[in-house]
Amino acid sequence: MEIQKENRNIHDHQRRQMAAKFELKRKLFKAFLRDPDLPAEVREQQQYKLAKLPRNSSFTRLRNRCIFTGRPRGVYQFFRMSRIVFRELASRGALNGVKKASW
Repeated sequence: MEIQKENRNIHDHQRRQMAAKFELKRKLFKAFLRDPDLPAEVREQQQYKLAKLPRNSSFTRLRNRCIFTGRPRGVYQFFRMSRIVFRELASRGALNGVKKASW
């Protein structure tokens, strides 16, 4: 695997770890923001705290990537590999229970 592709997977893994680490804090701050009964000042403080969290701790910045090639598109979520790698491994018979259809 090339260094660039490896770096993409490493960065993706780091983002996933950071998102998991800050998940509770982020949900708590968002819950405070959504509560209309709280005074505006308190909600503003929670908005500030939410903005101070690292950007990579957000789940929206995560991208499903192929674990072999780092490809961001055409990734089967269940197998965590791209359609190209999946097809290649399936035709070689390297995936248990998967076989190329022919009729």
